[in-house]
Amino acid sequence: MRGMDPRTALTAALRLHLEWGADEALAEAPIDHLAAPPALPPAASPASPASPAVARLAVSASGTLPPPAARAASLAAACHSLDALRAALAAFDGCGLSETATHLVFNDGNPDSGLMLIGEAPGAEEDRIGKPFVGPSGQLLDRMLASIGLDRDHYLITNLIPWRPPGNRSPTDAEVLLCLPFLHRQIALVRPRLLLLLGGLAAKALLGGGAGITRLRGTWREIAIPGLDARLPALATYHPAYLLRSPGAKRAAWADLISLRRRLDTAER
Repeated sequence: MRGMDPRTALTAALRLHLEWGADEALAEAPIDHLAAPPALPPAASPASPASPAVARLAVSASGTLPPPAARAASLAAACHSLDALRAALAAFDGCGLSETATHLVFNDGNPDSGLMLIGEAPGAEEDRIGKPFVGPSGQLLDRMLASIGLDRDHYLITNLIPWRPPGNRSPTDAEVLLCLPFLHRQIALVRPRLLLLLGGLAAKALLGGGAGITRLRGTWREIAIPGLDARLPALATYHPAYLLRSPGAKRAAWADLISLRRRLDTAER
C-alpha cells in the first residue's frame, strides 16, 4: 500500500479484514501484533485443548458438572416444550456468545418430520436473520437435500451452538459444554427417528471419541440422548461449508445422502 492515499489504504485494509472474517471489534484499543508477546510466568505452560467430546464429559473432582454447565442442564431439563426451551436459551446468561451475537438461532423446519439435522454454529447470515442454514452453506445444503427429495417440511434443522461465535471462530470446549444440555433437551422434545450430524464439531459432541469427521462420517451409529428411552440412529457427514471449500469431498457427502435416503425409505415401510 506504499504511495497510496491514507484514506484509500485504510479502506483497503478494512475490506481485507472483512474478507478474512474479522468483522467485529471486541477490544477497546487496537492490538499491536508486531510487538513482542509478554513473557509467560515461570510456572505457566500452555495446556492442550480438550476435544469437544472430552469437554462434554468434563466434571469436577466431586463428580459433578461445573456450576455454569450444571445450571444449563437444570434449565434445559425444566423445559417441556420447544417454545419453553427457546425462551430458556434466550434468557440464559451463562454463555458469553449470547452477548456478542445479534440473534439467538434456534431451529427451522418441521419438528414432526422424524428427521433432525444438527450443524455446528451459526454464521454471519444466520446471525443476522435468526434462522439456521440460510447463508451460502445453507443454500448448498438445501440443494443437496432437494436432490434426494427433502425440503424443510421434511426435517428440523438446528445447531449445537445457538449463537454465532465472533468472526466465525470455532466454539471453545467450555461453550460446547454449556450448549450441549440445551441441544440434548431439544432432541428429547422433538423425538426424531433419525439424526443427521453436519460437521466434525456436532459429530464429536454427540458421538464422542477423538476421531475426526473423515472417520466418523458414512456409518450409522446408535447414540443415547438424556430423556429418551431408546437410542437414536445417527449419521455424520461433512458440513456444507467444508464442501464449499473442498469440492472434492462432495462425492463422499453424496454417498452419505444416499444412505440417509435409503434409511428414510426403510423407516417409512
